[in-house]
Amino acid sequence: MGILGLAKLIADIAPSAIRENEIKNYFGRKVAIDASMCLYQFLIAVRSDGAQLTTVDGEPTSHLMGMFYRTIRMLEHGIKPVYVFDGKPPDLKSGELAKRAERREEAQKALEKAEEAGNAEEVEKFNRRLVRVTKEHAREAQELLKLMGVPYVEAPCEAEAQCAALVKAGKVYATATEDMDALTFGSSVLLRHLTFSEARKMPVKEFSYDKVLQGFELTSTEFIDLCILLGCDYCEGIKGIGPKRAIELINTYRDIETILKNIDQKKYTVAEDWNYQVARELFIKPEVTDPLSIELKWTEPDEEGLVKFLCGDRQFNEDRVRAGAKKIQKSKNTQTQGRLDSFFKTIPSANKPTPKRKTEDDKKTANKKAKIGGAARGRRPK
Repeated sequence: MGILGLAKLIADIAPSAIRENEIKNYFGRKVAIDASMCLYQFLIAVRSDGAQLTTVDGEPTSHLMGMFYRTIRMLEHGIKPVYVFDGKPPDLKSGELAKRAERREEAQKALEKAEEAGNAEEVEKFNRRLVRVTKEHAREAQELLKLMGVPYVEAPCEAEAQCAALVKAGKVYATATEDMDALTFGSSVLLRHLTFSEARKMPVKEFSYDKVLQGFELTSTEFIDLCILLGCDYCEGIKGIGPKRAIELINTYRDIETILKNIDQKKYTVAEDWNYQVARELFIKPEVTDPLSIELKWTEPDEEGLVKFLCGDRQFNEDRVRAGAKKIQKSKNTQTQGRLDSFFKTIPSANKPTPKRKTEDDKKTANKKAKIGGAARGRRPK
């Protein structure tokens, strides 16, 4: 879920915190990617003919297809991705997970009705709602990434928190995810639509954490309280308080404790077990692996290993897999050459003006001066 309504609120109040980019503009950048979000996107993807990608036994492989080809596309653009996988969710998230389970049950019932009615569009819609990323999906994706030579990190808890920690430590440039809570965890840069920008012909949306704080005129802790008021994965907000009212209250009272003392709780319903303090602590001090202990290495692809893993039962085309492996190898060489070109690039001195290109008039003037100078020294002009 992330943070309800945060993206629109930023667009309304701090539009300068958002800029749109083409994927090619991230050449040379290291980016931490929320793996679970990607796997979900890939699992619900279908081919243009509507057929689901599966193994010979009927198990889905669209997550592997997406991971393989879209990662290659990023590598070809000079991006160095590192995928971060979720660990165990915090206890406070159990309520949100229970709601998701209830929604899946409702979707299952609706799917059965749509199948009985023969409504193909509704069947497809509810099938998507039943998609869930499993530990087996994550394990397969990790094995694939290893064969591709792309690093991954297994977070002890929330992937977005680990991504943000990598950004703050300077290990990577940005967090790539669709969930806005990466900003709540303090990621200085958030990229949305990175993994599917070209496939859907959408620009990458880049959010600047510092500019969000400046536009909202909030400290990092006040921003966290705003996100909790909006509603997050750890707890719901206060019923009756929408995004605009939430930012007004934070700007006036600066924290949730003072807000609770000043609002009419008959008008605005506050849950008795509202654990906003615990949610705040989870955002301020999330459980993450020390980013300085994490070594990120992009290595050579294992072409034969990729063929063995993806072809056969998983029914990938061998020629395409081999072509993909060669693209990965080529991208490594291109990235290296790009860094060398950047290193040796000539930059004009700040104190020395760039010489102007001589015009024909300048050349004539110079020749005339040379003739005069030669005559003055007793030389015969040629």
